Amino acid sequence: MSRLLNLIISTGSRILDIIDFAGYSVVLFFKSVFYTKNVISKRREIIKQIYISLVKTFGVVSIVAMFTGMILALQTGIELKKFNLEDRVGNLLVATLTREMGPFTSAIILIASVGSAMAAEIGTMKVSEEIDALTIMSISPVKFLVMPRIVALSIVLPIVTIYTDTLGCIGGAIIAKAQLNVSYGAFYQNILESLHLKAIYVGLLKAYIFGVIISSISCAHGLRAMNGAMGVGKATRDSVVTSFIMVLIVGYIITAIFYGL
Repeated sequence: MSRLLNLIISTGSRILDIIDFAGYSVVLFFKSVFYTKNVISKRREIIKQIYISLVKTFGVVSIVAMFTGMILALQTGIELKKFNLEDRVGNLLVATLTREMGPFTSAIILIASVGSAMAAEIGTMKVSEEIDALTIMSISPVKFLVMPRIVALSIVLPIVTIYTDTLGCIGGAIIAKAQLNVSYGAFYQNILESLHLKAIYVGLLKAYIFGVIISSISCAHGLRAMNGAMGVGKATRDSVVTSFIMVLIVGYIITAIFYGL
C-alpha cells in the first residue's frame, strides 16, 4: 500500500513539475514577445545568434539534408519500382520533404547543436550568478538573453528548412539517376508538378513554430538550472528531450490541422 501511495505521490509531483515548466516557458515566450520592441537595439546580439545558428551548423545540415533526400529516394524508389512507377519518385520526395521531413530534420539538427548550447550557456550563467547580477543592475535577462535567441532561431529555422528541402531534392535526384535510371529532367519535372504552395507555406510555418519552441524551451531550462555543473548538464539534457517531444507533438497537430480529414 505504501509503495502504491509513493508511486501516486511521485507521479503527481512529476505532473505538477511538467505543468509548472510549461507555464514558465509560455510566460517566458510572451515576455520575449513584449521585448521585441527592442529588436533594433539588440540587433548585434540577434545577428550573432543567427551566425551561430546558421553558419556554424552549415556543414552538418548539408550532410544530413543530402543523405535524407538520398535515403528517401532510395527507399520509396525500391517500392515504386515494383509497380513500374519509379519515375514518380520525385513526386513523393518533394511532398515528403516540404510537408514534414524538411522542417522536422532541420529542427532535430538545431535542437542538438543550437538548443543544447543555449541551455548550457544560460544555465552556466544562472549557476554562476551572472543572471542575478543582471537583475541587480536592472537589466532584464529576458530582454538581454532570451529575446535575441528566440528571434534569431525563428528566422534561422525556416531558412535552414528551405536549404534542407533543396539539398534533399538534389540528393534524391542523384540516387534516382544512379539507382533507378530516372533522368534528371523527368525527376525535376515531377518535382515541379508536385511542388504546391500549400506544402511550402505549411512547411515554413512548422519551421517558424519549431524555432520558437526550441529556443523558448532551451532558454527556460537554462534559466531554471541549479546545483552547479551537474544542474547545467541536467538542464541541457532536459532541453533536448523536451524540445524533441514538443516538435513531434506540435508537428503532428499542424499536419492534422492542414491535412487532416
